[in-house]
Formats: sequence, structure tokens, C-alpha cells
Amino acid sequence: MVAGHIIEDDGRTWKLTLRDGLLFHDGAKVLAKDCVASIRRWGARDTMGQTLMARTNELSAPDDKTIVFRLKKPFPLLPDALGKVAPNTCVIMPERIANTDPFKPVTEAVGSGPFKFKADERVQGAFFAHERFTGYVPRPDGPVEWTSGPKVAHFERIEWHVIPDPSTAAAAMISGEMDCWEAPTGDLLPLLDRERHLKRELVYDAGIAAFCRPNHLHPPFDNPAVRRALLPAIDQESAMIAAMGDDPSLRKVPCGFFPPGSPMASDAGMGNILPRPDYDRAKRALQAAGYKGETIALLVPTDLPASKAISDVVADTWRRSGMTVDYQAIDWGTLVQRRASKKPPAEGGWNALCPLPSAVDLFTPATHYLLRGNGEKGLWGWPSSPRLEELRDAWLDAPDLATQKKIATDMQAQAFIDVPYIPLGLFYSPSVYRRDVTDILHGFPIFWNMRRA
Repeated sequence: MVAGHIIEDDGRTWKLTLRDGLLFHDGAKVLAKDCVASIRRWGARDTMGQTLMARTNELSAPDDKTIVFRLKKPFPLLPDALGKVAPNTCVIMPERIANTDPFKPVTEAVGSGPFKFKADERVQGAFFAHERFTGYVPRPDGPVEWTSGPKVAHFERIEWHVIPDPSTAAAAMISGEMDCWEAPTGDLLPLLDRERHLKRELVYDAGIAAFCRPNHLHPPFDNPAVRRALLPAIDQESAMIAAMGDDPSLRKVPCGFFPPGSPMASDAGMGNILPRPDYDRAKRALQAAGYKGETIALLVPTDLPASKAISDVVADTWRRSGMTVDYQAIDWGTLVQRRASKKPPAEGGWNALCPLPSAVDLFTPATHYLLRGNGEKGLWGWPSSPRLEELRDAWLDAPDLATQKKIATDMQAQAFIDVPYIPLGLFYSPSVYRRDVTDILHGFPIFWNMRRA
């Protein structure tokens, strides 16, 4: 959306200029004031956005096409923050929508991209549609990668069909009813591979990170010794096989707090992850930490096969370690609502859950929303670690890559002490497409630029 930018005042002032021809899906022009309101809304929710806003003295729109950041000190990662992808992307919406409570869902989906959401056709939990937005003008140049570059819509219409049963989804792909399946289960990949009109495409090419997030507000996980006691019971190999099958090319273990192969990955503290789980050792450590048999409310999403399978492994390893597990099987939508609750588990809260973010979100401390220690100001789970926060601030101010890597190594070592979450491995979840669908962009499902051969 930005035609260009100027940096002034030794890096403390950034002026961004919007490119021509930007329209919202309701026909209104995209103005700088819309962008400012949208950035502020995003900045209240996103980990990196919060960092950017904390370092901003003033964010303004002096005219319809100019966005100005006046910073407290230089922040070279400003483009990284505004251009980052999931989980909280800095999407631009009309000012009237962006000015609503950032912690409540928007009631209108009005964007400015190449596809327009068809709210009148939505069947919640079953069907969603987008149509090509004729008012969209792609930028004229630049490399096409992830969300950058020209966005050209070659299809008039995009439909999402939610099919909870994997066998039904596989049958739809084999019969030609569907063009793509975002996340086939591992056990069905060999069946789909035999179909000559289908192909695998590793859209999520950075991989999917698996982890268990304990709730740090309530016993027993408010005690760091209890969290550390569970490290010997980690069974990353079994968790990854449960998620995607026994194909070794679809998993990477052991996995620390930064994904294997990512810029900040290191061996710091990796001795805490044993080649095979030691349940007796975990049981003794739990007893020494003062665990008294408290019931663990583990939230398990029944409609996300990989997350459910990994949760099953976690429940089993914890029971073998002597913990009392209350396995609460619920749908993902209900889980998302429950995880926001800070109430005790007996009053509708929770003790632990196992979501699956894209590994790219965890590549650096800037975007690693799970590796925070800002307590109740932070993300669900609410871990507190002044040392992790101190190291993260130092990483953001680091002058070069070598210093960043050294600080990230210290962060991982500290994370094995504080245990903000338990890493469970990295796996790759290929998507399946019809062979005549080409020019598929990687990163996450994106529908511009792809076309029918």
C-alpha cells in the first residue's frame, strides 16, 4: 500500500506515502487517517505492534496520503512490524471500524485487497466466499513473495468449504469437487499421492511449531518448578508422528524455543529435551516441586486433527508422570473463547492447551509472541519473566546479526528456566492441489496470483 518512505532525524522520524488508486471494498478512498487508526488498533493487540507503539511518541496523518511516525529512539524494524504476517497482521480498515475496541471482534469485513468478502453468503463454520474486487489496482512492480509485490486476481471467486471429516475432504479432492485442501491429515497423504490429477504443495514451507502452553496464573503451573519438572517427560518424536504420520521428512526434532533452521536457533538448554521421555524422573521432579495432585484442565480442539493428536500425546505423558489430567474436548471456536479467560479452571478457565502456530512467527524475538514475560499484559498463558523481557529489549536494540544471535541464545537458555511454554517439535503440513492450479504462493494460503493452467 506504500509507494515509498523517508527516514529523518537520525532514524526517529518515518514518513510513509500511500500509493495512488487505493479503494476500500465499500468504494471509499483509503486515506492516511484510516491507516493510522488501523495501526493503533493492531498495535494494541500484536506483540511486535505493542513494541512499536511503546517506542512511538506520535503517530499522525498530516494529509490524506502521508503517515508519520515520530519515535522515541530509532527502530529499524518498523517495516518488519508493519509488514509482518500472522497471527496479527497489520490490516488496514476504514477509520470508523478501526476505532472500535481492539479487543472485540470487528462486525464488518471491509478491506482493500484484490478479493472482497461476501458477508451475505457466509454460513458460519461451514462456508465462506470472496469475489474479485474490481476496484483493486495492483502495484506496478516489485518481486512477488509472500504478501509483497503485485497482487493479481485471476479468479472471479474464491470459496472456502469447511469439511470437518478428513475422509470426506479426501473424497472431495479425489472426485474433483475441490481444487485444494489446506491441511490434509498425515494418514491420508499416501492416498492422495496416488491420484495423478493431484499434487502436494508445501505452502507452509517454514513449518508448523507445536507447543503446550500452561496457564501461569493458577496452580500448579504458577510454580516454575512444576513447569520445569515436565521437561523430562517431553516426547517430541511421538507428538510429531501423531500429528503428521511416520514420514521423517515431515518433522524436525529436537526443537527448542526457536524453530530448527531459523536464524536464532541454538543448542542452548537443549539437554533438557531427552532422546526418550523419562516419566519416573518427571514424577520425582513434580513431587520435589510440591505438586499435590491438582487436576489439570487440558483444553483439546476436536475439530483440528493435528492439535488434537498432539494434545493426546501430552495428556498421556502427563498421566505417566503422575499428573491428574481433566481432558476437556471442545471445538476450536469454544477453545479460543476459553483461553482468553483468566478465571480459575473450576470457574471456566483452563490450565493448558496445545495450539499450532506457523513457525515463521517464532523465528525472532521481535515476532515470537510466545517468548514473552510481560505477565497479564501479554498473551493468553500470561507468563512473567523480567529477564526474558530485558533480553528481548536488548535484542531489538542489537546493532548486528551476531549480537542478535548471542542474545537469542541467552533467551533460549532463560526460557528453559522460566518455561513460558513447552516446545513439542516442528512439523510440515503439505497442502494438496489439483495439478492445473499453478503459481501458488508460499507462506500461508494466498489466492492472488494463482491461476488455472
